[in-house]
Amino acid sequence: MKTSSELSLTPAFDLKGFFHERRALIEGALDSLLPGESVEPVSVHKAIRWSVFAGGKRFRPILMLATGEVFGAPDEVLRATACALEMIHTYSLIHDDLPSMDDDELRRGRPTCHIQFDEATAILAGDALQTLAFQTIAEDSSLSAEQRVLLVSELGRAAGTPRGMVAGQARDLEAESRAVTSGELEQIHRLKTAALIIAAARCGAIIADATDAELEAVGRYAAQLGLLFQITDDLLDVTATVETLGKTPGKDARAQKATYPSLYGIESAHQRADLVHQEACAVLEQIDKPTERLRAIADFILKRDA
Repeated sequence: MKTSSELSLTPAFDLKGFFHERRALIEGALDSLLPGESVEPVSVHKAIRWSVFAGGKRFRPILMLATGEVFGAPDEVLRATACALEMIHTYSLIHDDLPSMDDDELRRGRPTCHIQFDEATAILAGDALQTLAFQTIAEDSSLSAEQRVLLVSELGRAAGTPRGMVAGQARDLEAESRAVTSGELEQIHRLKTAALIIAAARCGAIIADATDAELEAVGRYAAQLGLLFQITDDLLDVTATVETLGKTPGKDARAQKATYPSLYGIESAHQRADLVHQEACAVLEQIDKPTERLRAIADFILKRDA
């Protein structure tokens, strides 16, 4: 079997232009949904905006937009839920960076929320973003009541326990400074990273009224995409500089985190990434829709350098 690096990656879809346009769309929508810095409590709202507008890729909301568009949903009905996903993601980063968690001082090239403000304000900013995400979906009048219930359930399941992001973070912390098996490592990252990426894809498909079979296939594609994202993230922590990464490189090794390079080595981790990329793209063959943009996103994750 050829590796993904030996295969011709998808050339036709203008992913760079797509990301640029959809990122601008998300930025504008987030700006209108989040409280202004002058709204009380000022410290919390400043911290929220500091973290949300720190220059992230907006990968999860863009994946949601891409998936919804593949199944025929217009941007205007996808936008609010896409922003809710970014709120959940940003809340998780704020809390992950805290001294009691991963204890990081740099995120997206500038001080983390608790460094720029203080630890209590950072916790409150994360709490506020989490609850605002669910409020945003619940109050989205462009969606039916049934869709809103499904989306809230999807996002809650992905963000919490026992099969979501919080469970993954707990397992990640428990795995520090001890040997883990390949199965344990994959389970950590299917929960910590992939769960919200799966939710992003499935939420887009839910809003587009995809069939149950299509939802299941989209979820399997996104599960592999989420795992691919984590493998490349682990590799970047070893190989990238602080300027390109935007956060402190080498921190996983210093914290004795369970990562793909630490378990497999760099070369084998790259091979694992190739295989997972192939598996994600193979799932797309089962979806009778124009999935070029989803394939291009998988290509981008495999080759990303930041």
